[in-house]
Amino acid sequence: MFFSANLDYPKKLEAAGLTEAGTFYQYATGKIVIWVPKDSKLDLSTGLQSLLHPAIGKIAIANPLHAPYGQAAVAAMKKGNVYDKVAGKFVLGENISQTASFVDTGAADVGIIALSLALSPNMKDRGRYFEIPSTEYPPIEQACVVLKSSTQKDTAKAFLNFIKTSTVTELFRAAGFAVPSGSAPQ
Repeated sequence: MFFSANLDYPKKLEAAGLTEAGTFYQYATGKIVIWVPKDSKLDLSTGLQSLLHPAIGKIAIANPLHAPYGQAAVAAMKKGNVYDKVAGKFVLGENISQTASFVDTGAADVGIIALSLALSPNMKDRGRYFEIPSTEYPPIEQACVVLKSSTQKDTAKAFLNFIKTSTVTELFRAAGFAVPSGSAPQ
């Protein structure tokens, strides 16, 4: 199976005939947050405006050239009129996990990361966050497909059916994702 943080890659695979017919499934929509380590003095209550604090030297975001979470971060900062003022402070992660690691390890003072990472067992007690309203950036719609090249198509399809259950849908919600209506059987 192929899981993606956007719809484009699975759709391209499907259009190229590389997926099993009928297996494209949009399972969740990601959310972004401003995250700082627990000992940070930064006041996050002002949301994106908090990124303008003079004590911030480095801001971690995922590389917007190829990372959907980075594209969302840039869009939110532009909409919040802070992008041009902070762009010189960016440290770019190759993906959202590396971006979170930059902030968690102190390589950056603050980061815009996935809510799911901020809530993860590895990070939830290590920092605090401000959720950026989803109206401030394009949706981070996530999808999966079963690949034709799979040597275990039946297992992959069974897993896909499992992903579609209401139990897993609730797990996605608890992990910080929005779930499209109609994603799980009623």
